[in-house]
Amino acid sequence: MSFAVGTAKAEDTIKVGILHSLSGTMAISETTLKDAMLMLIEEQNKKGGVLGKKLEAVVVDPASDWPLFAEKARELIEKDKVAAVFGCWTSVSRKSVLPVFEELNGLLFYPVQYEGEESQRNVFYTGAAPNQQAVPAVDYLMDVEGVERWVLAGTDYVYPRTTNKILEAYLQSKGVAPEDIMINYTPFGHSDWQTIVADIKTFGSAGKKTAVVSTINGDANVPFYKELANQGIKAEDIPVVAFSVGEEELAGLDTAPLVGHLAAWNYFQSVDTDANAEFIDAWHAFIGDESRVTNDPMEAHFIGFNMWVEAVEKAGTTDPDAVIDSIVGVSVPNLTGGYSAMMPNHHITKPVLIGEIQEDGQFEVVWETSGLVVGDEWSDYLPDSRPLIADWRAPMSCGNFNTETGKCGGKGVD
Repeated sequence: MSFAVGTAKAEDTIKVGILHSLSGTMAISETTLKDAMLMLIEEQNKKGGVLGKKLEAVVVDPASDWPLFAEKARELIEKDKVAAVFGCWTSVSRKSVLPVFEELNGLLFYPVQYEGEESQRNVFYTGAAPNQQAVPAVDYLMDVEGVERWVLAGTDYVYPRTTNKILEAYLQSKGVAPEDIMINYTPFGHSDWQTIVADIKTFGSAGKKTAVVSTINGDANVPFYKELANQGIKAEDIPVVAFSVGEEELAGLDTAPLVGHLAAWNYFQSVDTDANAEFIDAWHAFIGDESRVTNDPMEAHFIGFNMWVEAVEKAGTTDPDAVIDSIVGVSVPNLTGGYSAMMPNHHITKPVLIGEIQEDGQFEVVWETSGLVVGDEWSDYLPDSRPLIADWRAPMSCGNFNTETGKCGGKGVD
């Protein structure tokens, strides 16, 4: 009897998994995404839920431990029976969970910029691919700032290494000499930046305009920017453009020495649109703190969550196969004043913005694309990737179709 009641109760709600680090080196970035998801679920429930049922959040903490992400993902799908999972930040955490989502046919909405070179049937990439962040940022530095020497500084894992491989090839295709590119990697949580920053300073003293392109992730950013200030590196001398530093990360820093440094994202809190003003007001009301900021991955969850809701309503079910079929072509409002659409490669359309750090920890938009950019899952600048495309619609249903051989390459190419 009690079992039947429990089953009936479980069927009264649709469970949504939240898979973000609430402890460890990535908590500085991921905790706020958990909060954003709780807000989105609460707001959807006020509108009547989905398919006439309330949504129920299931929150787990994979604790910045990459193998633990896979365990927690399995738990969410097998034990908690969630209809979809919103989560991961680092690419190593995403790579860790991919086999689980594939094996159990779960749905993952991944909200953070990443290195591309992937298109998986069970994943929806709502953050930027390299052509929606890294490549436009380099174009801006080259064309507007006149940068000729490049420091590619990253945390030592798949996202920075692959992104920098793409950027190195792209820079060389633009005529940049190999000796004008310096590449450096540091571990997660790295804190002693004195020698590296001194090396950057020396590299930038050769008489050519130099910039740092930063794929440094997590809490290592705090001592990195402090050391830049300690050594007197100002934005006008050697600008840093970051791909993993947004409003949330700046909230923990003394921003005065960082003024003028840059970040490339697809959203900033400072964007002046009605949709963004509404989102910020809702966020402050939900979190009960006017000083809490919004940022790009939060907007990616906003877009991804609303796409999932629309796809489920369209399919009339939360069944993963039906949602995968119905979500391509779904278009929902973003917060920068337009609409973002889910493309057949499971990436979305986004504008690209370059923002300059202000003293108050916000960004002033100094450059943006004229329209939306379609996420490119396979880079045109890597020889092995150039002929590949992804299209998850029938009859192709392939994440790495080779346009030269006319064949699908299987599960994926790393």
